[in-house]
Amino acid sequence: VQLQASGGGLVQAGGSLRLSCAASGRTFSNYGVGWFRQAPGKEREFVGNINWRSTYYADSVKGRFTISRDDGKNTVYLQMNSLKPEDTAVYYCAADHRQRLSIKIDDYDYWGQGTQVTVSS
Repeated sequence: VQLQASGGGLVQAGGSLRLSCAASGRTFSNYGVGWFRQAPGKEREFVGNINWRSTYYADSVKGRFTISRDDGKNTVYLQMNSLKPEDTAVYYCAADHRQRLSIKIDDYDYWGQGTQVTVSS
């Protein structure tokens, strides 16, 4: 499956953005999807994920970020509200054919190219 992340941009602190992860090539509903982010000089970190029935979030984004999916459009969304400067990073989506709701990078089979999110203070 091929993944394409989009929707990043520059936003002021307290603002919102919605990222999209569009999939092609396979039946997307069979995959769990995770969102990760990587800030300059830091390791890639887990943000949240979704499978066919559940979502799970990192503590740092819980209550501010929401993941949803529209399998008819082969797209998963990451709605980000109350953004903070520390949310600045390149955001990646990834797909897991086992739908494990894993926080581990190695558990994901396919990755998108990333989209930049910059939050100004």
